[in-house]
Amino acid sequence: MKSYSLISSFLIQLLCIISLQAQESVSPKRPNIIFIMSDDHAYQAISAYGHNLNKTPNIDQLAEEGALFTRATVTNSLCAPSRAVLLTGKHSFINGKVDNVSRFDWNQDNFPKLLQKAGYQTALIGKIHMDGLPQGFDHSAVLIDQGEYYNPNFIINGQKKQLKGYVTDLTTDMAIQWLKDRQIDQPFCLLYHQKAPHREWLPALRHIKEYTQLKVKEPATLYDDYHGRGTAAKTAEMNILKDMNWAADNKVPPHIMDELGLKERLDWDKNAYKNNLGRMTEEERAAWDAVYNPIIEKFKAEYPSMSAQEQMQWRYQRYMQDYLGCIASIDEGVGKLMAYLKANNLSDNTIIVYTSDQGFYLGEHGWFDKRFMYEESLRTPLIVRYPKEIKAGTRIDKLVQNLDFAPTFLDYAGVDIPSDMQGASFRKLVSNEISSWRDAIYYTYYEYPSIHMVKRHYGIRTERYKLIYFYYDVDEWELYDLKNDPQELNNVYNDSNYADIKKDLHARLVELRKQYGDSDEHDARFLKAYLKN
Repeated sequence: MKSYSLISSFLIQLLCIISLQAQESVSPKRPNIIFIMSDDHAYQAISAYGHNLNKTPNIDQLAEEGALFTRATVTNSLCAPSRAVLLTGKHSFINGKVDNVSRFDWNQDNFPKLLQKAGYQTALIGKIHMDGLPQGFDHSAVLIDQGEYYNPNFIINGQKKQLKGYVTDLTTDMAIQWLKDRQIDQPFCLLYHQKAPHREWLPALRHIKEYTQLKVKEPATLYDDYHGRGTAAKTAEMNILKDMNWAADNKVPPHIMDELGLKERLDWDKNAYKNNLGRMTEEERAAWDAVYNPIIEKFKAEYPSMSAQEQMQWRYQRYMQDYLGCIASIDEGVGKLMAYLKANNLSDNTIIVYTSDQGFYLGEHGWFDKRFMYEESLRTPLIVRYPKEIKAGTRIDKLVQNLDFAPTFLDYAGVDIPSDMQGASFRKLVSNEISSWRDAIYYTYYEYPSIHMVKRHYGIRTERYKLIYFYYDVDEWELYDLKNDPQELNNVYNDSNYADIKKDLHARLVELRKQYGDSDEHDARFLKAYLKN
C-alpha cells in the first residue's frame, strides 16, 4: 500500500507539472520590466559606445547580452519634460510638461497606470523631478526636485524622510528591497531612476581619489568658436570656461574664489557649494577634503599665471573627473541589481532598459549641459536586454525616441496601446521581426529665456539630415548634413547644393507637426504661462 501511495503521489505531481506547462504554452508568463534611467548620462560616457572616456562594465554587459541603440533620441532635451514623455507616450505640447517650470498633470493616463490595471505591481524609486504625488505606482520613493547627493531627502509614499548615505547607493538599495518585498505571483514594473550624474557632480567617496587623478582626452571641438553656426550657438551660456560655476561645479571653495578674485557666474554658486557639501557628516567631509584640498591648493598657486586655454583645460578636467566619478556608482548599481535578478531566477523573464533622460555635452563645442537639438544633446544612450526575444549583441541604428517607451512596455505586457499615444512600440524592431520604421523624428524645446539661454527651437532629423528652426527673438534656420559634417560645424541652409534637400525637409517638417498636433498657438500659450511663473 505504501508503494502504491508513493506512485499515486508521483503521478499526481507529474500531471500537475504537465498541466502547468500546458497552461504556460497557451498563456505565456508576462515579462517583468525594469526601466533604469540616469540623469544627464551622455552616451559618450558608456564604454559600450566606444568613446573611451571611462569604463562601465555592468552597463556594457547589458549591451553584450541585448541590444544597443545607436540613434535613440529625445523629443525635448530637458529633465522633467523627458520624464513626462516617458510616462505618457506623448510629446511635451500634448502632455503639457514643456519645461522644468510648468506643472505636470498626474491625473492624465500614463503607462504605469495601465500596467496596474492589467495586474502589474509598479514602483517608482529615485528621481522624477515633477511636483505632486506620483500616480500609477503601488510604491514611490522619489527625490525632491533635483535631489541631493549626500544624505538626501526622499518622499516615500507621500512622507518626507532624510536617508543617510550616498544617493546612488540608496536608490539602488531601495529598488532591490522593493523587489524583495513584492508579491512574487504578480509581474512587476520598476522605474529605477538615478539622480547622477546631474549637476553639481559629487562622486561617492570611494571613487574620488581614483577619478580626480583621471586624465580625460579633450574633444576636438572644445575650443569651438561657433563660426558657421547661427545666433543660438553663439549666445548660449553653456561654455565650460565662461559659464560653469567655480564653487559648485569645479569645487573651488568660496573663500578661495574671493582670494583669487573669481566672480560668481550665477548668484547661487557659493551657496550651492556650501549646501551640497554641508549635507555631509563630519567624517564624510573630512574624507572629501583630504582629496580635494590639495587639488585646490595647487590650482590656487597656478591660477595667477594661467592663460585662458589653461583655465579651460583645468576646468574641463575637473568637470569630467567628477562627472565620470558619479557614473562609476551608477554602473556598480546596475551590477548589483543584475546580480540580484540572477540569484533569484528573474534574469530571463525581465526586460531591462538602460537609458538617460537626455544626452549631454562633455566638452563638445566647449559646452556642458544639453537643451539643443544638436547630436550630443538630442541622442541618448539606450540599451535593452530581454533574452526571450532579443538576440545578444543586437545593434539598432533606427531612429527611436523616448516617445516610444510607453507603447513598447504596454506591447510587451500584452496591454492595448491607447490610440492617443504618439510613440510606436519597437518590440518587433528590436527582435528583428520588422525592418521598416520611421525615417524622421520631431523635436521641440521651449525653456527660454532661462538658465543657459538656449533659444526656443523645433526641428526634424532624418537618418542623414537635420533641419532646425530657432524662433521667438530670432528667426533663423539651420541645416546640417550629418554624413559629411557629423560634428555639426557648418550650417548649409543657404548652400545652393542643398536646395532640393531643404525643400523636402521643410515639407516633411510641416507633415510631422501636423501628424503630432503641434502648432504656433501651442508655443504662444506655453510662453504666456512660462513668463507668468
